[in-house]
Amino acid sequence: MRRALRLAARGPLTGPNPRVGCVLLDAAGRTVAEGFHRGAGTAHAEAAALAQLAARGGHAAGCTAVVTLEPCTHTGRTGPCAQALLAAGVRRVVVAATDPNPAAAGGAALLRAAGVDVEVGVLAAQAEALNERWAAAVGRARPWVTWKFAATLDGRSAAADGSSRWITSAPARADVHRLRAGHDAVLVGTGTALADDPALTVRGPDDAEDGPQPLRVVAGLRELPAGARLRDGRAELLHVRTRDPHAVLAALHAREVRTVLLEGGPALAASFARAGLVDEVVAYLAPALLGAGPAAVADLGVTGITGALRLDLAPGEHALARVGGDVRVTARPRGPSGPPPEQPEQPHPQPHPQQARTEEVARVHRDR
Repeated sequence: MRRALRLAARGPLTGPNPRVGCVLLDAAGRTVAEGFHRGAGTAHAEAAALAQLAARGGHAAGCTAVVTLEPCTHTGRTGPCAQALLAAGVRRVVVAATDPNPAAAGGAALLRAAGVDVEVGVLAAQAEALNERWAAAVGRARPWVTWKFAATLDGRSAAADGSSRWITSAPARADVHRLRAGHDAVLVGTGTALADDPALTVRGPDDAEDGPQPLRVVAGLRELPAGARLRDGRAELLHVRTRDPHAVLAALHAREVRTVLLEGGPALAASFARAGLVDEVVAYLAPALLGAGPAAVADLGVTGITGALRLDLAPGEHALARVGGDVRVTARPRGPSGPPPEQPEQPHPQPHPQQARTEEVARVHRDR
């Protein structure tokens, strides 16, 4: 199972599907094939392992399949893995974690009903941690939200004259691109889009686009100018014409976005935090003082110290790290940061023609 978990970790952090690894063992317990899921539209881990075994001239009859996530029962762009294991004659299946997605769950029960020996729960905690953000998004029917900001030690995101380049060091800014690459979408409000004219792309050391690009999302009612960098075509743009954070996440969930990086501005971040929709905070703190200027976050509705939004350092050794001359803090709210979710307002029913053009893209096909 540890080998299957290492294989699963090689899968992409982004996309609508979980990371899954599979190892096939023969009757003597020897590894005969292995596979992992490489992203939406590709073979699932079990199917990849079975294909590898077949390519080597072997067969799976009597084999044991060791899988990090319960074999699916869902037919999407690929067939259900539980049925594939049955058809191949696998006699035993060892599973780490059950599948939290009701559309795909039930593989363990299906296999047992067909006479296959099934064991569930081997290294479950490790397997669940591997897909924590995906599982949370599936369970909550909304994307996992990471709020990222950069600030001075006194909490300023810009100087009094509005200038903010650069608060943090070059290594910290490079680290932000790594953070973007690990999310399906990057989100800002129209205020930030208009004031900063950001590109919101993943770029390398030479400032050129580097690898697959996240969906660029702008939330708000104001129009973006024709010459905005967000309209440069280097990555897909979605303008969600609402200020309601629930409606923003509903629109992204409908597009199978599982993780979103909230990059600003202060008012949009505050609205998400007040609604209890921030799952993780990544703060880059520069050893500098400004004394005046915009704060990293707007009014959270806190009137007394007892109402403070308390956070705990995230699990893992990298929750507190030095990045260049700055410090990166990764923390998570201890509990709901706002009132129960309300019914979201609907995005503008008649999108602007430019919005319609940017939304005319190939939708991500459902897989799992």
